[in-house]
Amino acid sequence: MSTRISKQQSVMRKEPRQGRSRATVETILQAGARILSAEGWAGFTTNRVADLAGVSIGSLYQYFPDKLSLVDAIRRRHLDDCLAVMRKSKATGLSPVQFLANLVRAMIGAHSIYPGLHRVLLDEAPSSADYRNVNSEFEIEYLGYYAEAVAAYRNRQLCTTDQTATLIISDAIDGVIHNAARRGMLGDPIVQSELIRLVSLYLEDAGDGSTAK
Repeated sequence: MSTRISKQQSVMRKEPRQGRSRATVETILQAGARILSAEGWAGFTTNRVADLAGVSIGSLYQYFPDKLSLVDAIRRRHLDDCLAVMRKSKATGLSPVQFLANLVRAMIGAHSIYPGLHRVLLDEAPSSADYRNVNSEFEIEYLGYYAEAVAAYRNRQLCTTDQTATLIISDAIDGVIHNAARRGMLGDPIVQSELIRLVSLYLEDAGDGSTAK
């Protein structure tokens, strides 16, 4: 499953507007992520989340009608964290190795907050087809940051080859990090250094540009 999401209507029963209610929702989301990371989908119940969050089950249901809406909100939060990494990762003034080192380390950090969470979101928790929409606003923005880097380091307008390279770089980083999460290897420095080396060499390779439009 891709970790990308389309812009949707909120799955929450109501949006928190005051500071106290926003803090309550944040506590619920953090508790839910901890349970998913540690116990998987089988251990994830609204009662369990409310208990860990220190709120009543009624308070949880004020915002989330069921555990599917809650896991959707947790998934969105995770994807927002990944998008925040992309927004902060700029190629300007950096070598490909420096740019990718910053990006890969930050992306691994985002996946390491709750190390088991991503495996559950990928392999266990149910999700809708909206999360696999390749034409979503999220997908366009997410890939756009990679496209900017490819254009910068290859010093030209994106051609068809470069557009494909954008997908390959994105999928390489996502795939290695996602499988490292599955295998409990997010903290392995060799995984990190080899991923940086792999993608930086590819990013530096300008290709022949023969399919430019």
